[in-house]
Amino acid sequence: MIHAGIDIGSRTIKLAVLEQGKIIAHQIIDTGIDPLANSKKILSQYKFDKIVATGYGRYLAQKQFGFPIVTEIKAYAKGAHFLFPGCRTVIDIGGQDSKIIRVSSHGKVEDFEMNDRCAAGTGRFLEVMATTLGFTIDQFGEQACDAKKPATINSMCTVFAESEVISLLSHGENVHDIALGLHQSIINRIVGMIGRVGLEGEVIFAGGVAKNRCMRELLAKKLHKKLLIPEEPQIVGAIGAALSV
Repeated sequence: MIHAGIDIGSRTIKLAVLEQGKIIAHQIIDTGIDPLANSKKILSQYKFDKIVATGYGRYLAQKQFGFPIVTEIKAYAKGAHFLFPGCRTVIDIGGQDSKIIRVSSHGKVEDFEMNDRCAAGTGRFLEVMATTLGFTIDQFGEQACDAKKPATINSMCTVFAESEVISLLSHGENVHDIALGLHQSIINRIVGMIGRVGLEGEVIFAGGVAKNRCMRELLAKKLHKKLLIPEEPQIVGAIGAALSV
């Protein structure tokens, strides 16, 4: 039996295909303005016997395709446990939300904290700030690593933080230092969320922001933990969905 999981997120759509407990294919595409059409596009490229949907667009998939669904929290817990059986804490920073999940030794959700009400502490926040500083999102983390001292960023609201950044630039603040300060502000927010859930065992860092070197280094240093990073950190939820068949 070939099982698939589709994670229809606000920024990207992820598909993972598993056969006999092994990942045989995966793909990531932009969600775009028509998530239904793009979901059909990615699904048409693969053959599978059963599929489960997760992510923001899971109800759309349920309505349009009749797919069974699973919450993002359960999907990430399952996916993380599949990739790293010793994992007990999942940190996921995606395009529009961030999640901290405490996982049992059997891959069950024990507790979680989620920020999905604003872009603060998410990939979208990083994208906006990178653009404001004249960097691409791929350059942003690397440029922040070149800083000497992080600039102080007081607001996590995307609109107010952007105004702060513009003000700092107008006062001659170094762009690398501002970039580091922005990364540090996200780390402080994530650590606060972790404090409410509890940090246990091995820690997996998932989601698109896990590809950012500065975020990885700052988070590992702050937590005094070695972080487990999946080979493709964006498909953890899709893997978990496939395992939920």
